[in-house]
Amino acid sequence: MIEINATLVAQIINFLILVFILTKVAYKPLMKTLEDRQTSIANSVAAAESDRQAAEEMKHEYQKQLAEARAQAQVIVEKAEKLAEKNKEDILEEAKAERARLLETAQEEIARERQLALVELRAEVVGLSIAAATKVIEKNIDAEVNSQLVSEFIDKLDDKKIGGLPC
Repeated sequence: MIEINATLVAQIINFLILVFILTKVAYKPLMKTLEDRQTSIANSVAAAESDRQAAEEMKHEYQKQLAEARAQAQVIVEKAEKLAEKNKEDILEEAKAERARLLETAQEEIARERQLALVELRAEVVGLSIAAATKVIEKNIDAEVNSQLVSEFIDKLDDKKIGGLPC
């Protein structure tokens, strides 16, 4: 059994005083510190959650802007391709027109050269025919008869188209 004596009573009183002092001095500040720490942790968790949500929203916004930028880039590429195709077609049309113009110019030049060659050929044929006629006849006929003979000779050449060229 337990004896109740003055030492036990003094120890109980000392214990109660110690509990009272620790409650006032240590327990309340310790609880306040724990409560402050709990509040701080709760605030940090809330801030972290808020930051996570903000980051998530920023990520969605970034993805949206990236998709819009890709769509705009695709539109720009398509416009550039259409413009390049149109430029290509314009260049081809210009080249065809230039080719047709050059061909027409060349044909006109050929026709002019042909006419010039025919005129020169006719003049040479007249000279040769007069020389041939004078050699063959060997007698001097008057100028009117010479002209008539040359004209008949040229008419025969025109009819026969000697050398494949019309005179």
